[in-house]
Amino acid sequence: MTFVDAVRICFAKYVDPKGRAGRAEYWWFVLFDLIVSLIVGIIDVIIGSPILGYLVSLAFLLPAIMVSIRRLHDTNRTGWWLLIGLIPVIGWIILIVYYVQQGTPGPNQYGNAPETAVAASY
Repeated sequence: MTFVDAVRICFAKYVDPKGRAGRAEYWWFVLFDLIVSLIVGIIDVIIGSPILGYLVSLAFLLPAIMVSIRRLHDTNRTGWWLLIGLIPVIGWIILIVYYVQQGTPGPNQYGNAPETAVAASY
């Protein structure tokens, strides 16, 4: 999966928690979010108002939540595990470990493996 494919899929499925997201899809989207946030932060400093940053954060909120849920599905965990991130530090570490883990091979209760699903959609 390429950078552009991952970003396109995440925005296309911005309200769809069903299915699975592979590591590449998740981490490419995280990188895109980071790059856009840095650029918008610089622009906010230049114009002296944080409004653009707020708008971009709002626009990225749902896609980021949904790709996180789909990533947890790939590791055969329910999306409710996302709430463990509300526990400072420990919860974040647990989520990062889950996001880094390899997904379950083949189909699981959330659908086919992401590579199979992406290849079939083209």
